[in-house]
Amino acid sequence: MTTTAPPEEAHTAADEPEGGAVGASRAFSWMLIITGAAGLLAAWVITLDKFKLLEDKNFKPGCSINPVVSCGNIMESDQASAFGAPNPMIGLVAYGIVIAVGVTLLTRVTFPRWYWLTFNAGCLFGVGFCTWLQYQSLYNIGSLCLWCCLAWVATLVMFWYVTAHNIRSGFLPAPAAVRGFADEFPWVLPVLHVGVIGILILTRWWDFWTG
Repeated sequence: MTTTAPPEEAHTAADEPEGGAVGASRAFSWMLIITGAAGLLAAWVITLDKFKLLEDKNFKPGCSINPVVSCGNIMESDQASAFGAPNPMIGLVAYGIVIAVGVTLLTRVTFPRWYWLTFNAGCLFGVGFCTWLQYQSLYNIGSLCLWCCLAWVATLVMFWYVTAHNIRSGFLPAPAAVRGFADEFPWVLPVLHVGVIGILILTRWWDFWTG
């Protein structure tokens, strides 16, 4: 009796090490393209609305629909330009790179260990930055941006899948049980992570959602 790996992480010839370089399955490649595109879309829309807000202080973004879901409050905050430039402009570059990596992997190319670890480090930075923005949004600014939420989810999903890929490939040292878990259930951690954020959002404005 044989078993088949889950479609999202199915092994292919490109997954096998060859001179220290590995590729990825088509499903994994498309995951990067889709999450990168989702993040890029969010960054693009926020950037356009930011420019409109700079031109007209009375401009109201389309996703400002109530006191809690208010993209305008987010855009006007100091946290919206954490590194001096508007955050979504960073996203335009970062998510574009993710899409490029996904498209390249579709050609069956393989990358060395240092490349995958560098890519993983970039995704980790993205998750850390998103986590900081989530905290600021929920507990300091007191508003949510739906486009930001889309970017958060996209970043979390790509990070956990890239991490699982590197664990499975042996680029990140881990016990056999962890490698098996990363191979069979790569979707569990991103689902749990997004679920925790959803619970935090729900409890932060419980009175508003249930009022």
